[in-house]
Formats: sequence, structure tokens, C-alpha cells
Amino acid sequence: MEVHLVDGTYELFRHYYGYAAGRGSPSGPAATRGVLSTVVSMLEDGATHVGVATDHVIESFRNDLWPGYKTGEQVPPELREQFGVLEDALAALGVAVWPMVELEADDALAAAAAMARDDRRVERVLVCTPDKDLAQCVVGERVVQVDRRRKVVVDERGVEEKFGVHPCSIPDWLALVGDTADGFPGIVGWGKRSASVVLAHYVHMEAIPENAGAWDPDVARTVGRAERLARELAAGRERADLFKVLATLRVDAEVTRTVDELAWRGPGEEFPTLAEAMGGAPLVARVASLAAR
Repeated sequence: MEVHLVDGTYELFRHYYGYAAGRGSPSGPAATRGVLSTVVSMLEDGATHVGVATDHVIESFRNDLWPGYKTGEQVPPELREQFGVLEDALAALGVAVWPMVELEADDALAAAAAMARDDRRVERVLVCTPDKDLAQCVVGERVVQVDRRRKVVVDERGVEEKFGVHPCSIPDWLALVGDTADGFPGIVGWGKRSASVVLAHYVHMEAIPENAGAWDPDVARTVGRAERLARELAAGRERADLFKVLATLRVDAEVTRTVDELAWRGPGEEFPTLAEAMGGAPLVARVASLAAR
């Protein structure tokens, strides 16, 4: 079997702003219908085990660690209020949904991916989001990232080609480079290339020598400014460690305990009424057709 794990927050934002860009109605129900249609399309394409994670509350424990971490302040109210609507709709559709509060949707996806990866019955885990944070969950060709909009599948080799480091180094890479989407700046002087070159050799920040003179000669020669990088990392070590905590996904998030709980067994009785109320009558017919297979 294959397990499909969907970033509901990403999908809701994508559909909301997609409607706005197309001069259609960016209203919440339209965005929610778009997400539901995406999930139904996955089922129509053969997905059998599906889980969707959402940020029921944008803020998480990470906001307590770093004051600049992303918040929901810039989220339009009409979009913000649709998270609960989407979660109810997904549950009515019969799909496992994880509304996250203390942790984030990314944590839920990471935890579910780890759980599914360890089940021998699972042939492949598809983490459906282009979010770079989730690249740390990729394992060989067994756990992959999928950008369904661009129809791109990224395995371990793909992560290394894109970031220049192994998936396990992604939290370190983000700590050094920073993540503007999540609201932390990284370490002064460290760019994508320097972080990739150094971490490709040392794997984790903790293994990078504080003295540039102790760096591997090839690494020092390639980055060309090893002394400055080492000095900036030493000066910002405390921040770097914190940023790595922010970038490391929590695989202990309480989500689904077994893959069997992700099996789609059809919609609940309330789905037709709920879908039609948001203008999704075509979805009702599509789901009925799926349930009759």
C-alpha cells in the first residue's frame, strides 16, 4: 500500500490565493471546496490511505522560543475562519484529519510519515507538500515529497540535488541559512551554498569545528571564507542551536497510531449536506461514485 499525507494548511492557502489571483471568489467555502476536490482527486487516482494535517492555530510552541516566529496576524479573517470548516468537511468525507494546536501541521506530517515508514506493509509514503521543512522526512525512495501542482516527486537523491545535503541535515541547513517563511534569520554570513558545502561534509552543525584551521582543507577551499564563517557561527552558536530546534520537526506529535486508521472507507452520512451547503454538489456525486466502487 501507499500512504498519502497532505498539508491541509498549504492546500487551503493555495486554493484561497489561487481563486484571488484568478479574479474568482477567494471566499472560504471556495477554498475549502478546492481542498476537498484535491483530496477527492487523490482518492479517484487510487489513494487508499490518506491523512490531512492542518494548523488549527497558526501559533505553536515555537513562538514561545523565538519572538519573530510566524504568527497568524497576516492571515485574512475569511481564510482563518475556514480552517475549522475544512477540518469538519474532511472528517465528514471520512479522511483522517489532524488539527494541530501546540504543534504544527508539519509536525503531524513528520510523525505520521515516521509511523507509516516503519510499517512493513507500506511500500511508499508520499508527503504531499512542497514545504522545504518536510524534506527532512525523506528516506530513500520510501518516503518522498510530492508537489502535486507541479507534478514533481522528490526522493532522497532529489533532496540532495536541491539542497546539497542529506535530508537529515535539513534542520541544520535551515538553522544556518534561515527561513523567512517561518520567521527566523539564520546566521550572519552563511548562505545556501556555504551551508550546503560545509554540511555535505560535516552533516550536522555540532560537528563543524569552531576553529577554521581545523576544517577539512577541501571544504575550506571550496567555501573560500572559512575563517569568517567559523567566527560567525561561534558568535551565533546559541542562536543557531535555537534555530535548529525551530526547524526540527517533532515526530512525537500525537496523530495516528497505525496505518489502518488512515484507510478511507467512505464518507459519513453528513457529507452530502455539508458539501452541498458550501456549493459542492459535484463533489457529492464524485464521492458517491467512489464509495460505490
